[in-house]
Amino acid sequence: MLSTILLLSALQLSAAHFSIEYPIWRADTLAENTTYDQWRYPCAGAASGIAGRTEWPVQGGSVSLGLHHEWTYVFINLGLGSNASNFNVSLTPQFVNVTGKGTYCVPSLKLPIQPRDGDNATVQVVTSGKSGSALYNVGSVLRKSIVKGFVVCADITFRSNVQPLSGDKCQNSTGISAEYVGQTSAQSAGSSSNSTSKTPGNAAAPKQLNSIAMAASFGLTMVYVLGVEL
Repeated sequence: MLSTILLLSALQLSAAHFSIEYPIWRADTLAENTTYDQWRYPCAGAASGIAGRTEWPVQGGSVSLGLHHEWTYVFINLGLGSNASNFNVSLTPQFVNVTGKGTYCVPSLKLPIQPRDGDNATVQVVTSGKSGSALYNVGSVLRKSIVKGFVVCADITFRSNVQPLSGDKCQNSTGISAEYVGQTSAQSAGSSSNSTSKTPGNAAAPKQLNSIAMAASFGLTMVYVLGVEL
């Protein structure tokens, strides 16, 4: 089943992209004349620490994305340690369905764990478009840049004296809205059933979700969360 999901996703892969505005990643995996490979788990060959580490609130911080499509599924995960290889801590247990192009900012993500001041980690953002193809970026909290890509990494250090982004630094672009989406029951091919709840900020009415896209998105997310290589 997983192989079928991955095949469907690969066949529908497009040139779509997104950026992490905060936190920020390690390297541009689409840059020419590099050895980066966007499908190389977990960070496209970008070494840990090459962009330094950014301080992030120990109670959970902000994540800001630059989205380039009419709607996008978003997943945010966390890998623990100085050289994380397993992003098995989900900061968005449900899919986030974001409608609109531009900046989408989550003011504060609650952590399901209790890190200590000084612990290192890596934030991973996974997005998927309507075709079910997944795009991966892993963010640090260090310097601001715009990078297109599938898999890139950046590193954070938890700090007890650091706060999430203030309101004026964490705003959604006009027309951006988001909702949590979770399937509640098995449906026949070509249809799906969802439950929705609002994410921080404005939220739009839920849209009908393509079942293949949801399945492909989930399959690819689990591959990267569990560390299964293609």
